[in-house]
Amino acid sequence: MKTLTAHRTLDGRGKTITTFVIHDAAASLRTMAEGEILEVVTDDFEPFPADIAAWCRATGHVLVATESQADGLHFFVEKGRPVAHDTKLAMVISNHGLDELLSPLGFALAAALEGIDVHLYFQGPAVRVLSRGFQPKLKGWGRPFTRFAAAGMTKSGHIPAQDKLRQLRALGAHIYVCGGSMQPFKVKKEDLIFDDLPIVEYFTFMAVMEQADIHIYN
Repeated sequence: MKTLTAHRTLDGRGKTITTFVIHDAAASLRTMAEGEILEVVTDDFEPFPADIAAWCRATGHVLVATESQADGLHFFVEKGRPVAHDTKLAMVISNHGLDELLSPLGFALAAALEGIDVHLYFQGPAVRVLSRGFQPKLKGWGRPFTRFAAAGMTKSGHIPAQDKLRQLRALGAHIYVCGGSMQPFKVKKEDLIFDDLPIVEYFTFMAVMEQADIHIYN
């Protein structure tokens, strides 16, 4: 099979988290002209073809071809015109464990990368996630193994929770802090990683949820 010629190549090998690879792909495409082709190289990992195709459909990019080569999968993505979304996601995050943050932040990042309007409400012990220096840990018997689990997750592409929040903010996501949870869980306003976060409670976020199309609770 003749390999297509790309204007730029992104090497995503070594990572098995699609949001990690797609985040970098989206950043590359933002600096390219419409119609130019980005080649994304990944490991031969089963979820990649479906996820990259779904992301392209949602964002207006065109997956021109997918090739299986000796060094991995090669996706040729043509930059398209941005697709306008009027979908809103409202997510309530209550847990702050290392493993418990994977799913909600992963879905939030995927939604933001598709252009969905993302709103995150941190309440209960999860307000600690927004505090400077926070390091999520496993719970129960797995707690002593947190460092090893975190290293393995980072290697695969699960970046730290606060780095994901920075990515989300850069993509336009809105983050809210439950004011009633801050004192019980010893989080001060001056300790928050962002200095402009709305400190609210249930009624404010209920108004957001009423306008949202997708609701996720963790």
